[in-house]
Amino acid sequence: MEEYIDKIDIQTVPAQTLAFIGDAVYNVYIRTYLASISTAKSGVLHNMSIKYVSAKGQAYIIDNIIDELNENESAIYKRGRNTNIPSVSKNVDVIDYKKATGFESLIGYLYVTKQKDRLDYIVKKSIECFK
Repeated sequence: MEEYIDKIDIQTVPAQTLAFIGDAVYNVYIRTYLASISTAKSGVLHNMSIKYVSAKGQAYIIDNIIDELNENESAIYKRGRNTNIPSVSKNVDVIDYKKATGFESLIGYLYVTKQKDRLDYIVKKSIECFK
């Protein structure tokens, strides 16, 4: 994986690509967290994950942690949030969807730039938002 990550130019990679990566990374973190606190079957775990990984949930998270982002993280979040989104699901508010894209861009950025401690911290804070 390291060799692939090293090929990503953080200055030129589109925000939607960071969000694409961030979505997957965040899902793995949330699924791992839920598996650590529950012995439920995968379908139940999936339903439990929705509040964390849905656009509405991610918009809620970023609203609660925005003040904890440093200048660079805030810029990445805004870059993702402000990206042109061709279509939005009919079940999602456009503002929430844009915030969620920004959040996922931030997660993707932290992953690609190998800031594991910071990524762990942001995910932990996101989980705490729902406790």
